Amino acid sequence: MRNSRVEMSATHFPQAQLASAAKLRDPDFSSRVFWLSVALLLLWPLCVATEFRPWVLWEPDNRKVTLDFLASFWPLVHNAEFMHMVARETWRTVAMATAGVTLALVLAVPMCLMATRVLSLSALTGRMNRWPAVMRWCVRATLIVLRSIPELVWALVFVRVVGLGPTAGVLAIALTYGGMLGKVYAEILESGESHATHSLMRNGSGRLQAFVYALMPTHAAELASYTVYRWECAIRSSVVLGFVGAGGLGQQLDNSMKMFNGGEVATLLLVFIALVALADSVSALLRRALS
Repeated sequence: MRNSRVEMSATHFPQAQLASAAKLRDPDFSSRVFWLSVALLLLWPLCVATEFRPWVLWEPDNRKVTLDFLASFWPLVHNAEFMHMVARETWRTVAMATAGVTLALVLAVPMCLMATRVLSLSALTGRMNRWPAVMRWCVRATLIVLRSIPELVWALVFVRVVGLGPTAGVLAIALTYGGMLGKVYAEILESGESHATHSLMRNGSGRLQAFVYALMPTHAAELASYTVYRWECAIRSSVVLGFVGAGGLGQQLDNSMKMFNGGEVATLLLVFIALVALADSVSALLRRALS
């Protein structure tokens, strides 16, 4: 009897091990390896076409240039005259980004309302009428054009029209970000539940009332978070726009880099980091307040 129990336990022990090993085995392992191999095969010709060679960063000459550039960041420049200029240009940068995003909202909100199918009165019957559909297509095409042209290109155009200064940067941000905000706002509004919106419109409510009382409360947190994120992106864009004469901290950064003044460059970069951190904190506060 005892020998038979020992034989049965010896027989069942390997089976238990096999069962536990089968449970631990990832059933999608082969699929993941296959798709990872396909991704690498597709990525390789792209790296060849773009001449992507990151190992050149570790060549002795390149390492020396990089280390010398980083070493020039210290000590930071913090004299009174320079910090006064940094504070003035920081305010100008934030004002440029805020004014640009505000003008972008003036463009984006009405175009978003016209491009959102959920707010179409004719679509309540199942199919949108011809002329509302044509108008919706034209509005979406306009949003595509606005966001397809980078703000840097718009800035180059407006610098020639209005001259050097933040005005060109404000207009450039307004046009590009107007297209971005309008497109994303429309997608956010169309992705949620539309029963309350349709009920209001079927009972005589207008499109604006349905937006304010049905769509807006549902998506307020997401809309606010994305708007603040775009404001943060506008602050970063002001750096690039400053390189083409649109003013702000970006133009001062360009001047410091041309003069090979690493201490000033490091100070300006730290200010940019602080601005982005501030925008991130504002976004978190808005999400908590609206949730």
